[in-house]
Amino acid sequence: MREYLKFYIDGRWVDPLRPNTFDVENPVTEQTSGRISLGSAADVDVAVQAARRAFAAWSQSTREQRLDVLEAMLAEYQRRAGDLADAVTEEMGAPPSLAAGPQVQLGIGHLMKAIDVLKNFAFEEQHGATLIAKEPIGVCGLITPWNWPLNQIAVKVYPALATGCTMILKPSEVAPYSAYIFTEILDAAGVPAGVYNLVNGDGPGVGVALASHPGIDMVSFTGSTRAGVEVARNAAATVKRVTQELGGKSPNIVLDDGGFADSVRAGVANMMPNSGQSCNAPSRMLVPNSRMAEAVTIAREVAEQVKVGVPDKTAIGPVASKAQFERVQGLIRKGIDEGATLVAGGPGRPAGLDKGYYVRPTVFANVTNDMTIAREEIFGPVLCILGYDDLDQAVQIANDTDYGLAGYVSGADLDKAREVARKIRAGWVTINHAFDMNSAFGGYKHSGNGREWSEFGFNEYLEVKSTLGFAPA
Repeated sequence: MREYLKFYIDGRWVDPLRPNTFDVENPVTEQTSGRISLGSAADVDVAVQAARRAFAAWSQSTREQRLDVLEAMLAEYQRRAGDLADAVTEEMGAPPSLAAGPQVQLGIGHLMKAIDVLKNFAFEEQHGATLIAKEPIGVCGLITPWNWPLNQIAVKVYPALATGCTMILKPSEVAPYSAYIFTEILDAAGVPAGVYNLVNGDGPGVGVALASHPGIDMVSFTGSTRAGVEVARNAAATVKRVTQELGGKSPNIVLDDGGFADSVRAGVANMMPNSGQSCNAPSRMLVPNSRMAEAVTIAREVAEQVKVGVPDKTAIGPVASKAQFERVQGLIRKGIDEGATLVAGGPGRPAGLDKGYYVRPTVFANVTNDMTIAREEIFGPVLCILGYDDLDQAVQIANDTDYGLAGYVSGADLDKAREVARKIRAGWVTINHAFDMNSAFGGYKHSGNGREWSEFGFNEYLEVKSTLGFAPA
């Protein structure tokens, strides 16, 4: 049984001001696996004061000092990688291959990229006689979700540290264990007191306090669009910067070419990892109507090969909570009720699994873009296949969504794929499921604002100052 009842404020582990514990559930066993404390506005205020005191020195630290801290963090992170993986498995039910692989390794990859970016990042540039300086924005409130807990912490904490900001992190109370170990890593690496602080809690208790606190200069939030709207509303009165990475309903346009069968297989395979709990998941596959039957046959075969079960033996584990399980089940039933063709999976747990929040890998075909399952983010291993008559219609359907986080184009004709990719209204468009940490991650429309990853994430934590007359005219 894990027990993490203290917060990390001003370089020390401290008790919450108002004791309030929360039981964390293991989604594999549906049993309590540990306890954390839920913070309050009073805890946030103490952390903000610590961060404001620390900002005076950290904002003036040199590039070399920040690099020393980040490199020490990298060494410590690598040393604790096994502990992080165990934590992710326990809090999310992630299979060890996923936990020790992408879940933990993304945190390492983003740290290595942040170090590389910081080495050459231009904090000052001269434009004529004017000096353009990029200065740390101040104290940052960082609110992260449960689906990729380490990745989402990494893409906020690293650029904030690298640019000279101080911060308060509120990880998800659903998956809090890895955040505690991450905090132990930063403490062991020698991050100065007050620069990084951790206050656990829920949205009403800590999230609202972070968003509305007048001592916080910027809030970075990752989560649902609904919650993102509330963060923005709470932040509005203090005119702080708000960056948001929100939901998605990402299209995957499969081209009608010689790579069709492989593209369909890849589309199904890339929908299922992390049990479909990825905001950029390729959840709407668009195929030519003339090849719908072929797509259905391939998709059924791939989906039925996806194994589900206890984390040490399986390809995918459960969804993260009872609430998420019930939501996914409700949307699967909605798809059936609205007339989509159930190709694989369906309601209920997979055969032989009577406990745990496991979802059957599910594929719907003949989905129309007005159906609920095509409009709402399901956040489970559920794929919708829609038909198109020509590529103009495919692009129109792809863009007919409130979201714009990600888009995919799959096919053997690279020139055609590039042409289609340019027309997709989304912030992160992938050809043939490529992956690159040098990209900028973030969305259009209701998928948020601002960008994370690489140097693009740095800019979110910086103010731009113009000093006129800096050089002789």
